[in-house]
Amino acid sequence: MNIFFGFIIFWILVAFATFVYLFYVDAPYGRHIRKGWGNNISARAGWVVMESPCVVLMIIYAWLAQDKLLDVHKIFLTIWLIHYVHRSFIYPFIIDMTNPKMPISIAISAFFFNIVNVNIQALGIFYFTDYAQDWLNSPVFFIGILIFTIGMFINIRSDYLIVSLRKNNGPGYHIPNKFMHRYISAPNYFGEIIEWIGWAILTWSIAGLVFALWTIANLFPRALAHHKWYQEKFADYPKNRKAIIPRII
Repeated sequence: MNIFFGFIIFWILVAFATFVYLFYVDAPYGRHIRKGWGNNISARAGWVVMESPCVVLMIIYAWLAQDKLLDVHKIFLTIWLIHYVHRSFIYPFIIDMTNPKMPISIAISAFFFNIVNVNIQALGIFYFTDYAQDWLNSPVFFIGILIFTIGMFINIRSDYLIVSLRKNNGPGYHIPNKFMHRYISAPNYFGEIIEWIGWAILTWSIAGLVFALWTIANLFPRALAHHKWYQEKFADYPKNRKAIIPRII
C-alpha cells in the first residue's frame, strides 16, 4: 500500500508537468496532426489499440478479485465498462475521422498511460478503498453517479453532433452550432472532465481523484488549442464562444 500511494504522488506530479507542457505543445493527432512525431498508423486502429487496455485489463482485475468483490465494486466495474466499451470499440467506427492517420508515438504513449491508469483504478478501488455496506445508498454515490451520467451524456452527445454535421455538410471541419457547441469549442472535453470528476466522487477514492486530475491535465490545454484553431480557421467563428467552460474560459 505504501508503494501504491508513493506512486500516486509521483503520478500526480507527472500530471502537473503534463498540464504545463501541453500549453506549449499540442498533442499531434486529429486536427493538430503534424510531421516530426514518427511514422503514422491508422487513426481508427490506433484508437482501438490505445483504449482497449481500459476494457481488457479491468475485466482481468475484476476476474482475479472476484472472490473479494462487493456489489459496489461490480457497479463501479459496470460504469467503467459502459464508458470504455463505447470509447474503445464503438466510437472509433462511428466517428468520421477527418485525419485518418495518427503518429504511432501518440498511440503508444496513450496505450501505456491507459495501462498505468487501469492499474491505479483497479488497485485503488478494488483493494485499497473500503466501502460501507450501504455505500450504494449514500448521497455521495448518488451525487457522483449523477455527475458522471451528465458528463457522459455531454461528451457523447457532443461527439455525435460532429458526426451528424459531417454527414450533412460533407467531410472536413465545420462550425458546430447545436447543444453546448453554442457556448464552448470543446463540449466533448468539458463533458469528459465532468464525467471523471463524477467518477472520483462516486468511488470516493484517491484513484478516482488522480484520474480526474489527469483528465483535466490532458483535456483543458487541448480545449484551448481547439478554440484557437477554430478562431484561426474560420473568420466567422462566434466571438462570444468560450473554449471549455461556458461564459468563463
